[in-house]
Order: sequence, then C-alpha cells, then structure tokens
Amino acid sequence: MEEDNIAVGLDIGTTKIVAMIGRKNEYGKVEILGIGRTKSLGVHRGVVNNITQTIQSIQQAIQQAEANSDIEVKGVTVGIAGQHIRSLQHSDYITRNDVEEVIEDDDIDNLCNQVHKLVMLPGEEIIHVLPQEYKVDGQSEIMEPRGMSGGRLEANFHVVVGQISSIRNIGRCVKNSGLELNGMTLEPLASANSVLSQEEKEAGVALIDIGGGTTDLAIFKDGIIRHTAVIPLGGNVITEDIKEGCSIIEKQAELLKVKFGSAWPGENKENEIVSIPGLRGRDPKEISLKNLSKVIHYRAVEIIDQVYLEIKNYGH
Repeated sequence: MEEDNIAVGLDIGTTKIVAMIGRKNEYGKVEILGIGRTKSLGVHRGVVNNITQTIQSIQQAIQQAEANSDIEVKGVTVGIAGQHIRSLQHSDYITRNDVEEVIEDDDIDNLCNQVHKLVMLPGEEIIHVLPQEYKVDGQSEIMEPRGMSGGRLEANFHVVVGQISSIRNIGRCVKNSGLELNGMTLEPLASANSVLSQEEKEAGVALIDIGGGTTDLAIFKDGIIRHTAVIPLGGNVITEDIKEGCSIIEKQAELLKVKFGSAWPGENKENEIVSIPGLRGRDPKEISLKNLSKVIHYRAVEIIDQVYLEIKNYGH
C-alpha cells in the first residue's frame, strides 16, 4: 500500500532507534500508523561510530513499523543531533531588480541560498538556514515579507551547523539500509514542532530534551527560534555513575535506574534496600535506594546546570 501523504520519521538515537510512519488525515493532523523501535548499538553521544550495527538497527526498526502498518517504506526523514551541532546568527540581504514586483517565495529562496553559501570552518556544513525576521527597504521587524514590494530584502538568520563526516555517516546508514534520504531535521526543532504551541513560542520557552547520550535545547521567543544547542550528556552518564558507584555491571545499573531510580533523595526512606544477585555465584550486593537517588541527583543537577549555563550564555 502506498500513498502520497505518508511521512516516515527516523530517529537515530544513542540508546534507541525509532521509526514512525504517519499519514495526514483530512483535518491536516498526522495520524500514526506504525512504530518500530530497536536498541541502538552503533551510536555514541548522538554520533554514528559503527555503521554496520546502525544499519542493522535501522532495518529492524523500519521492518517493525512496516509490519504494524502494512505500508512499504521507501524514504525517511532523519532527525539529526549529536555533540557536533552548533548554531550561529547571521544577517544577509539581496537587491531585487524590479522594485515594483511583489516579493515572492523565489526572493526568499534566493536569500536563503545565499546564506547556504557561507564559508564554514573546515569539516563543517550548514544543516538549516532559518529566517527569523525580515527587513524590506530598511523597514524592520517584518514577519511576512511576501506580497510587499521593495528593492532590498534582508533577514536575520538562525544557522545550524554540523560536522560533514557525522552528517555523511547518517546518510550512508540510511542509504545502505535500502532507503532514500528525504531530508534531515535538527532534533530539537522536530521536538519543538511536535510539542510546543504557538503561544508558548510567542511567550518565550526553552525546550529541553534529555536523551540517552545528549541533551538537546531549543529556545524560542516571539514565535522565532533563537538558539539551539546540544549538550553531550544524557541518561547514559547516569547509568555509568550508578555502575561505578555501586560496582555493578551496566545492565544491572540500567535496571536499577529505571525500576528504582529517583532524582530526589528526600523521597526515599533510609532503610529501603535493593538486593542485586552477585556475579558467578558471588554474594548478592545490597544497595540503598537513598544512595542510588543521591548518585542520580548529582548527575541530573549537573545536566540541568549545563542547560542553564547555555541559556544564560545565550543571554536569557
């Protein structure tokens, strides 16, 4: 079964890879038809470091989603994050030949294409060029220039930049999985589109997405994306801390975190203890939930601190 209004999203995360098939219904809303999720083995802090393993995981996730929905997936839009992402502000302008002609999509495309030609640091390329607000012949704070006439069209842009090698590797994984790459979207932008209302973006909001390997941040104000950042810490470092702090294996640490973890030490009674079976017939280990939550608390505070610093440095 194939349809035009079908979209497939692929999230290549540090801990899991998720494929989602959606269809636009008659109300313009997206209806989810199928979901597939698999463990992600070849990704570290949002960056692919094992292509073969990642391809396997992508194929499994897509097959699951297809099985759920009876739809054959040909192409996907991939979310991109990872510690190599940075963003910058840039302003640019074009001079229009015909001052009387109204500004159309072509003019805006020309302006955006010009920004795409910006020279980046070696090994970097532009992922997104997002116009924030426009000026027409010096008149500023224009949100929608289409339909106006003028000779000079300028805009402030939010430019998202990433490492060429990391972006290519994602493309390679998708193509070698037998899929077409329809597009790439910055993860925090995709998350913002799905969870933030226009009112929130107007009033000013920071969207924080704590993943397995990275924490994504997107700041909106006056309905415009103002800042994006990726912080190279996520849930995995919490698991790592529990593993080290309690001298247990990673699998047990992850289970402890998910089943008994709390980021607030105050909630746990002093005497609550979890017993973990010892390895190879050794004695079981006893771990107090109070201590477990202390370990989680310290790391959670550190992650939020870094997010706070990023927001503060941005100037809000």
